[in-house]
Amino acid sequence: MSTFAASHLSPSYPDRAAWGTAQKLRAWQQEAFDLYSRREPRDFLTVATPGAGKTTYALRIASDLLAKGVIRAVTIVTPTEHLKRQWADAAGRVGIAVDPEFKNSQGTTSRDYIGVAVTYAQVAMHPALHRARTEARKTLVIFDEIHHAGDAKSWGDGVREAFEPATRRLQLTGTPFRSDDNPIPFVAYEEDTEGLKRSVADYSYGYGPALDDGVVRPVIFLAYSGEMKWRTRAGDEIAATLGTPLTKDQLSQAWRAALDPKGDWIRQVMQAADRRLTEVRRGVPDAGGLVIATDHETARAYARHLRNITGEGATVVLSDDPGASKKIKQFAVSEDRWLVAVRMVSEGVDIPRLCVGVYATSTSTPLFFAQAVGRFVRARKRGEMASVFLPSVPTLLGLANEMEAERDHVLNKRPPEDGLDDQLLEDANRKKDNPDVLGDELPFETMETSATFDRVLFDGGEFGTGAEIGSAEEEDFLGLPGLLEPDQVATLLRKRQSDQQAAKRKQTAAEPHEALAPHEQIAELRRELNGLVGAWNHRTGQPHGVIHAELRRVCGGPPIAQATVEQIQERITKIRQWATQRR
Repeated sequence: MSTFAASHLSPSYPDRAAWGTAQKLRAWQQEAFDLYSRREPRDFLTVATPGAGKTTYALRIASDLLAKGVIRAVTIVTPTEHLKRQWADAAGRVGIAVDPEFKNSQGTTSRDYIGVAVTYAQVAMHPALHRARTEARKTLVIFDEIHHAGDAKSWGDGVREAFEPATRRLQLTGTPFRSDDNPIPFVAYEEDTEGLKRSVADYSYGYGPALDDGVVRPVIFLAYSGEMKWRTRAGDEIAATLGTPLTKDQLSQAWRAALDPKGDWIRQVMQAADRRLTEVRRGVPDAGGLVIATDHETARAYARHLRNITGEGATVVLSDDPGASKKIKQFAVSEDRWLVAVRMVSEGVDIPRLCVGVYATSTSTPLFFAQAVGRFVRARKRGEMASVFLPSVPTLLGLANEMEAERDHVLNKRPPEDGLDDQLLEDANRKKDNPDVLGDELPFETMETSATFDRVLFDGGEFGTGAEIGSAEEEDFLGLPGLLEPDQVATLLRKRQSDQQAAKRKQTAAEPHEALAPHEQIAELRRELNGLVGAWNHRTGQPHGVIHAELRRVCGGPPIAQATVEQIQERITKIRQWATQRR
């Protein structure tokens, strides 16, 4: 079999190639393919950021091995039914006939097919059948998003039994880390200096390098805080401001209230996201938006909000909808504005024209967040930018600031910090008929919610000083051009921030005001500094005392209790400077 077709497949097939990559493998794909060819390994783990083009790369290897006679058959294992068909379509374009409709009850497939596409769950149900098929012919097994093989012990055991005899195994993932200790089959682990076992990739291509290469889009995160008021089961009325330091229970309740479709917060954030989508469409006419909802009821309510906001209906995709794949395909080729999905992050929601997202779910595992953001990063042409709206929740802000961090799957790790291991990914993607329960607080009533613009996060920096919904300050960021290079994004964000700060200083100087007494001025500056230190703590995880000590070391002066107005102001300026720089 010729490898020509796979060599000339669009690097992001079955979607459009990124700028400058048509008719050839991307540099990372070629480098990884060359490494694979030199080693001729039985097992090979490739970690590549979502949107980088893992499908093209894997099919290039499959075509080469078939042409050389190393293998005679291909089995592709995916997390979902939708992805089976997507892989079969891609393989068919390069002359590899794959049956996506193969059922365990069939036992065999037509001789017209070189291979089959199956799900991890399907393999786990009858591993002996798949083992027999693997033993019958020299087989390459391609594991799409291999970390799913650790979703349950039965899945992992089934995958091991079924594909242990395979001639070659190619493991692919964009997010190799997991929230649990379930080892991923056929993945190597090595002990680190702390005695923990970490997964070892044979080739890695992270978001940072992909962004530098123009393979993926830059992503800006627009965080929104706001006032929340709710009534507990005991009848107590509680108010809190999302985005300020809160206890774990307060945060979970405020977050839940924010996402409640009966409140104004989510409606106001979706209005802002739709204004952003309108701006993006000036440069990307078919740009679409995705709202990731928690459950079926809220998804339908969000769709009603979007109809009221836009005057157009939104496509709603539910996890148990038999027509979900068809709806996704139809939305992908349309110019409709909005799609609302219940989680569905690893359910095949892979639509290159998605440029704007609303993270309206309570799930905060790093794996889920990375996969959610991965829906928006696929680049089709140079300069496209993605925008993701999210609540000002410390865990989410921390994950947004760590977009470029490369992670491994760690076994036998210490207990995670609160919020980082709240649900496993399989729970995040299972059918959801009822809203999540965040913490132990069962039914409460949302009374009032309202949103305020908090900040923009990009490339490890934070921009914006907080503003009301609909204000000129918010519009400065919502109105960013939809086509910008990463360095242009950073430059423009810094300019917007600088202009806003200058305008505020000018306004403050022009406004008549009573002079504060020295003790009042110092108290106000201390509150401002402590608030900034709290935000830096959310972002970095450093204790407040450590942050204060570092500011004192850099700026000089005594402890804050003895610091002068000028010394406190200098520390405020310094920590704001940290926030606008890449870590």
